[in-house]
Amino acid sequence: MDPAVLREDMVDGLESAPRNVLADDDVAIAMRDVPRHAFVDDERTAYADRDHDALGTRVLAPSTVARLLQALALEGDETVLIVGAGVGYTAAVAAELVGETNVHAVDISRPLVVEARGNLAEAGYDGVLVDRRDGTNGLPEYAPFDRILLEAAAADPPRALLEQLTADGRLVLPRGTQRQRLEVVSATGDRDRFGPVSFDPLLVEGEQSGAVERNRTTREDRERAQRRAESRRGWEQDWIEWEKPSDGQSRRGRSR
Repeated sequence: MDPAVLREDMVDGLESAPRNVLADDDVAIAMRDVPRHAFVDDERTAYADRDHDALGTRVLAPSTVARLLQALALEGDETVLIVGAGVGYTAAVAAELVGETNVHAVDISRPLVVEARGNLAEAGYDGVLVDRRDGTNGLPEYAPFDRILLEAAAADPPRALLEQLTADGRLVLPRGTQRQRLEVVSATGDRDRFGPVSFDPLLVEGEQSGAVERNRTTREDRERAQRRAESRRGWEQDWIEWEKPSDGQSRRGRSR
């Protein structure tokens, strides 16, 4: 079947019952224009409202992409950073809304960065910048951004991403661990919460698929060490070496 017809059917399904997840006309037009089959290997199911697996990551279902982009509230000329580029589909839809050169994307997985670049070029969006980065650090060289989309779950918004927002910018992220909700955070800290979502957790260096060492504790170890250091008081901060007392002398301590 003609992919253009499949895209029409996909968007119509998102706009109507029982899904009713797509109400923004601009997002609907953009999703009708982006050739999703350029990002999903299985052309038979590319336009079905379901997730796909690719290179160790999850390609989001169209309904999820629609929810994320509506939460971003793109109006046409914002600069956008997408953390978790994946195969590049969300970045392509964002490029339809604000222009290719306004969209930047990062991913911690080098194979995914290569895949996203190739997919975007094939689909006609090679003006989107895609780079390999640890997403928790954002993309400071191109900051500030009007909108930042985090396509991975985090217990709290990464500080670097908040610092890279413009004064009236907004960060969209799935917030939580076991239970997650879509949340919009402004540069001033104001928050709006939307419906429940289910995303894979945000990865730090060493956790990505194909890494030499998968380390789920790097971030936690660093934070715990800092808390321990800050909690110590007085003599606990020094190494105490007790000397053996000689006859007639009292025990004394020496710090080094």
